[in-house]
Amino acid sequence: MSVAKKDYKKITTKSLIDMKANGEKISMLTAYDFTMAKIVDTAGIDVILVGDSASNVMAGHETTLPITLDQMIYHASSVVRAVDRALVVVDLPFGSYQSDSKEALRSSIRIMKESGGHAVKLEGGREIESSIRKILNAGIPVMGHLGLTPQSIYKFGTYTVRAKEDAEAEQLLEDAKMLESIGCFALVLEKIPAKLAQKVAESISIPVIGIGAGGGVDGQVLVLHDMIGMTHEFSPRFLRRYMNLFEDMTKAIGQYAADVKSKDFPNANEQY
Repeated sequence: MSVAKKDYKKITTKSLIDMKANGEKISMLTAYDFTMAKIVDTAGIDVILVGDSASNVMAGHETTLPITLDQMIYHASSVVRAVDRALVVVDLPFGSYQSDSKEALRSSIRIMKESGGHAVKLEGGREIESSIRKILNAGIPVMGHLGLTPQSIYKFGTYTVRAKEDAEAEQLLEDAKMLESIGCFALVLEKIPAKLAQKVAESISIPVIGIGAGGGVDGQVLVLHDMIGMTHEFSPRFLRRYMNLFEDMTKAIGQYAADVKSKDFPNANEQY
């Protein structure tokens, strides 16, 4: 049964908690630049994640590790200037918060002050608890991220589904409860079994947003460029492509090139 949607003029962290309480699912997508963020916001997406996936999508790196704090601030600033309604969450990049809570706070303050973002997202559980507490104590909203945490890819060695074993599943559930108890406003679960994700969502009061975590959670997030088919090499089971922009853009750009070569463009009506 569908739940009546409340018309939120501006999405806040409280809006998301209200959505969960009211049974309304949360929509979230990534964006990294002004033009795309404007489209995503106009389409009515609730949360825009300025993800460190910009390292892959925008910069062409194999992993998310190379992107810097300055680069994340640049992307986030571009997105914030485009957005009227969505909540803008910004990833803290690798190396800007792990093991040093003071560094984590400095990084978060820079993101909030220099980009105008609304919240930050950090990967990890109990091992970064002190960093999250310090950020929250400064009044900065924090979104957690458990399961497959791409910044730890070299530790995992693979992008396979996480928490299939009982011990890791139990630790994930404990970490989720800890993140809620210290004050995180939401949690991303990436690439874990759907039953476990649903159990986590039902065990905590803050919204749980999944990517490859099934339909039993409180919302969904995808990488925009994957969802609209600009990227085409990456096809995990959890991805639904709503367009095939790679094919459409290749065709359009190829046609432009051919029209220039054949002197068809510009024609008499396309000049002064």
